[in-house]
Amino acid sequence: MPGVRTLSEANAISSQTLSPAEALRLLEQHARAAQHELAARTDAGPDVLHYLAQNGAAATRRAVAANPAASAQSNRLLADDTEDGVRLELAQKVGRLFPSLLEAEQTRLRDLIVETLERLARDEEPRVRAMLAEEIKHHDCVPRHVVKLLASDGETAVHTPILQFSPLLDDQDLIGIVAAARASSVLSAVARRKGISAGVSDAVAASFDVEAVAALLANTDASIRVKTLDCIIARAAEVAEWHGPLVLRAELPRGAIRRLASFVAAALIDALAGRDGLDDATRSELKEKLEQRRKAEAQSDGPDPVEAARRAGTLDEAFVTEAIEACHKETAARALSVLAKIDEAVVRRILESGSAKAATALAWRAGLSMRVAFKLQTSVMRLKGSALLPARGGLDFPLSDDEMRWHLGYFGVA
Repeated sequence: MPGVRTLSEANAISSQTLSPAEALRLLEQHARAAQHELAARTDAGPDVLHYLAQNGAAATRRAVAANPAASAQSNRLLADDTEDGVRLELAQKVGRLFPSLLEAEQTRLRDLIVETLERLARDEEPRVRAMLAEEIKHHDCVPRHVVKLLASDGETAVHTPILQFSPLLDDQDLIGIVAAARASSVLSAVARRKGISAGVSDAVAASFDVEAVAALLANTDASIRVKTLDCIIARAAEVAEWHGPLVLRAELPRGAIRRLASFVAAALIDALAGRDGLDDATRSELKEKLEQRRKAEAQSDGPDPVEAARRAGTLDEAFVTEAIEACHKETAARALSVLAKIDEAVVRRILESGSAKAATALAWRAGLSMRVAFKLQTSVMRLKGSALLPARGGLDFPLSDDEMRWHLGYFGVA
């Protein structure tokens, strides 16, 4: 039978001389297997788990880090582990279980739990901080200074969930964060918050950041003053990304509707004309604007330069570079979408995120050079100073392939 040795075979194996090195190898192999099994058990006991946190192999320490039965002392020990994967598992567990962990009766243990949280919030590995932020984003029992630390983190994947969801950030916090923001992703995360006040909306709108204002307008739960809408509409003619969200806003005064109809596409004028509560004069004016716009659009339709280049086999680095240098952001975005095989809306999100690492990963995915990645940062995203990510050695990508995949993964790119 398969897997069953004959008596003669068993005798032959047992008669073989086992070297000391082989004996130690077998002993270590069985010991590691036993340790790993214990590390994952919730009934192993805190002393055993602490011993494994101190002495186990990396895989064993990861199992202890994920084990909800590990003590506060073990968790604090593992927060300083040299293995990123261990701290990543710990961040997920501590973040998820933080409210129940705080129920410890002894003040010393609660202090140790908070100290562990603080250590993970300052971890050098962005994935650890991002995991923690994702797990605690809805908690109202987390120390405010930890939330503020994560909210001010330079990594998009870290600050976004906190800024968008944390109940511990009040209007004063949010207005201050918006005023000091250097990245579009910060503004956009605040703009997508549920139930943001008119004061916070004013602060976001005052930035005139394309992605953030679009997110604010699309946020049906955001309170936006009529005066603020007027300021946005005054600049909206040149910003196509705002047209759709503006047209779909529920609270549009008659004057705002007429101003929008003077520059939005025919399909959006049609949507405006279909709104309830319009008076006859406004409806008639919109009908006239719609006919005019349809005629103008029919006359201006031309070949898509990206599609033309793709068919001609010239959709390459030179094409993207020329589009960037000519300030044709939409053409560059469409080209990157085709080359990287990523949805165009995702490409726009990356280019409006303020993340130099995400833009670099996008260029890499598209098969373009670090030179193009840097042009995206400076000419398209308008990043400056410390927000820029320069090439390594003047030519090479400064991130590993795994790091670039991770930054793309945050935007849903597999």
